[in-house]
Amino acid sequence: MENLTIRLETEKDCRAVEELTREAFWNVYVPGASEHYYVHEMRKHPDFIPELDFVLELDGKIIGSIMHTKAWLEDEGGYRKEIVSFGMLCVDPRYQRQKFGKMLIEHSFETAKKMGYDVVATFGNPGNYVSRGFVSCKKKNVSYIVDGNFPTALLLAELIPGVLDGRKFMFLDSDAAACCEDTAAVEAFDATFPPKEKAWRPSQEEFYIYRHSSVVR
Repeated sequence: MENLTIRLETEKDCRAVEELTREAFWNVYVPGASEHYYVHEMRKHPDFIPELDFVLELDGKIIGSIMHTKAWLEDEGGYRKEIVSFGMLCVDPRYQRQKFGKMLIEHSFETAKKMGYDVVATFGNPGNYVSRGFVSCKKKNVSYIVDGNFPTALLLAELIPGVLDGRKFMFLDSDAAACCEDTAAVEAFDATFPPKEKAWRPSQEEFYIYRHSSVVR
């Protein structure tokens, strides 16, 4: 597409990206949303990677965004490997299911690899990501540090095939998303946007199931 551009986010883009994020996630995982507050706060966090903060423009308008933080894999010997995790990927609801998200992922993969990263992690619906090179954490022997299991929603992609050599790793996530636990701060920030109605959707139950399930075999 001649009028399609993927570029780094600039300071003047911040509010537009927050508005986009709010629209993309409103009522998807819970009634309302906190993701736009996460985006707002993530930029201040020491684990945020500004070199992997991209927006996608179509005809001069931002319709997509992807942001990354640092994360880590630690083996049984204490060796810690720094990887990246995209904690936020969103596309304007009017343009979803048109491969714009895939474009953002692939562009960020290329950049991350040039920066020396060789593994990307994310939490999400496997149906949205397996076609983009992600596999279950169980297949890469990467468990979740909190309780040592293999969450269904924890997915990994090797930017260099075979770099995860079968050793047992624990996934250590950034605490950047902890800001969303402050519900008063989330509500205060959301109040700076036009009012939207909170409602239940079936996707919220789907999210609950993925969030609370694990791969056991």
